[in-house]
Amino acid sequence: MASIALGVVGQSRRREAVVAGVIGNVLEWYDFAVYGYLVPVIAQLFFPAANQYKSLLTTLAVFGVGFVMRPVGSVVFGIFGDRYGRRLALSAVIFLMAVSTLAVGLLPTFAQAGLLGPVLLVIARLAQGLSAGGEWGGSTAYIVEFAGEGRRGYIGSWQQVSVGAGFLLGSLAATLLTRNLAPAALLSWGWRVPFLLGIVLGLVGAYLRWRLNDTPKFTEIEQHGEVAAKPLAETLTRFPRETLLAFGLTLHNTVAYYIALVYIPTWFVTEAKLPPGTALLISTLCLLTFVVLIPFAGALSDRIGRRPLLIASCIGYVVLTYPLFLLATSGEVAWCFVMQFVLVVFLALYAGAAPATYAEIFPTRVRYTALSIGYNLAVAIFGGFAPFIATWLIAVAGGNKLAPTFYVIAAAVISFIILTRTRETAFSPLK
Repeated sequence: MASIALGVVGQSRRREAVVAGVIGNVLEWYDFAVYGYLVPVIAQLFFPAANQYKSLLTTLAVFGVGFVMRPVGSVVFGIFGDRYGRRLALSAVIFLMAVSTLAVGLLPTFAQAGLLGPVLLVIARLAQGLSAGGEWGGSTAYIVEFAGEGRRGYIGSWQQVSVGAGFLLGSLAATLLTRNLAPAALLSWGWRVPFLLGIVLGLVGAYLRWRLNDTPKFTEIEQHGEVAAKPLAETLTRFPRETLLAFGLTLHNTVAYYIALVYIPTWFVTEAKLPPGTALLISTLCLLTFVVLIPFAGALSDRIGRRPLLIASCIGYVVLTYPLFLLATSGEVAWCFVMQFVLVVFLALYAGAAPATYAEIFPTRVRYTALSIGYNLAVAIFGGFAPFIATWLIAVAGGNKLAPTFYVIAAAVISFIILTRTRETAFSPLK
């Protein structure tokens, strides 16, 4: 009876920890993502220019600037999390995100302060990027380390559910504002509301995380005196191949993610000529689909393995990206919806299996640091600037609306090749 009671307590503790970790992650990524869904508005306010592409490129470059600091955040918070525990690191991460998001909502625009406005916006995005760099790897390690054997794919997939839900909240906030406020009101004060709300959401997330216990895996190595004294040095000297593998697996993951979920609403407006409210509504519906599908993909990866789902996602993007974009250039709402819907379905396959895959590559003592570095380097170089690169490709290709597809396909091909040479990790114990 005592063992049964202990098991019930353990399950209850695990459930509470995963739920709190997921909620904190939702709030963290809402703060980071809302900028991406208000790009057309921010472009007008902070980077006004006669040329549409020049204004958009500058705004998207600042979106990408947030990713420059992600490798730095992965090192800073990764080392802290591997030495002192996941709970403390993740609490600091979300507090930093809340404060920097609030700062964006309080900034003066170009019309109000000249160049000072854009400069302060860049600084705020750098702070957000520092926080995001410590979030993804830390939350992945935290959630997967609480999972039981045979359920790491399903439990780990909730990390991506929470990321998608954060983006969904950001998209929903932008959609409601765009569809319900007059353009003048949106430009005057409405755009600030989602950023100002970020401080409330962030403080709630920080409170939830502060109350958490650390993971059983970290607690175990802590009790046995096996915590890494120098996790960064150990990552670079003992696990360089695994870190490069995480980098390669992230290419498709990050490029597809930021094109399909962040850039496409802007593409709908600028290239397919949809009204902004319609574009954001399509994106919100597709994001909802994405979030719903991820746990099913994670659970399926526990049954058939991670590699089949990851490979299927890559193949889907290689084969379908170009024809789907071609259909959407018609500007028909139905075809635009089909395009983004199909892409998010294939992305959900990757998102469901990826968190457990990353965590299974590394041992507990360096998991936070090594996972964060491999993932965030790829995101910083190829993902965060994906919307910028997509817009730049259209501009240099003389307005070719299909130019971004070649970037998406190339990333999928590289990750596919790497996956064909990678062993299955789903059925082995967590290191």
